[in-house]
Amino acid sequence: MHIGWDNLVSLREKEQKIELKILHLGSKNKLKRFKENETFKNVIQPTREEVVTNFSYKGKWHSFFGNNNPIIVELGCGKGEYTIALAKKNPNKNYIGIDIKGARFWRGAKTAIEENLTNVAFVRTQIELVDFIFAENEVSEIWITFPDPQIKYQRTKHRMTNSSFMKKYHHILNDEGVMNLKTDSEFMHGYTLGLLHGEGHEVLYANHTVYKNEGAPKEVTETQTFYENQYLEVNKPITYIKFRLKY
Repeated sequence: MHIGWDNLVSLREKEQKIELKILHLGSKNKLKRFKENETFKNVIQPTREEVVTNFSYKGKWHSFFGNNNPIIVELGCGKGEYTIALAKKNPNKNYIGIDIKGARFWRGAKTAIEENLTNVAFVRTQIELVDFIFAENEVSEIWITFPDPQIKYQRTKHRMTNSSFMKKYHHILNDEGVMNLKTDSEFMHGYTLGLLHGEGHEVLYANHTVYKNEGAPKEVTETQTFYENQYLEVNKPITYIKFRLKY
């Protein structure tokens, strides 16, 4: 199924408008969730100044979890659906969801507490500050699931797989660290593959329609977010890339 450039932009803009309406309708709940987040032991909400000056957990995340298990990070985690799903399946790994919208990941944080998932944490901050949140080589794996592809050229600097972001990810990943990109955007998939090949990175696996082509990892096909299910209902292809950065 091919979706044209203009249709991709139009579809994403419609999705953003729907999200804005939902956020407006839920404004009363938002304040309640912010307050509740403050009581959750698995939620950290530093100020920007705290992050860029001397973030207390940078290089010390194993002390937060109380073990030396691998640290897996989901960037732009939204409601935390993927973070929670992976944490349930892999209790010997620690998962940290990062998003600037605390009212969204409130759901994931609350679920983790209700289900006693001690290998889950959420941090409210901007993605561009990720190298202030983690020390060099501290992270084993990064997931980016259904990011805004920022299709318009003037938004390139906000695209989560541009070179500037990739260098930040490379800094915090250990030598064997890997990246995962799962998206409904054919544009994002193609843009990222082009960048990876152009800069000489290692593409470990790529699939432009994971539910039709065989071989996709189980963690890709066995976990669906709310929005992913909506895309699947209209037969929109879901793409995936697993890669290792080589800067």
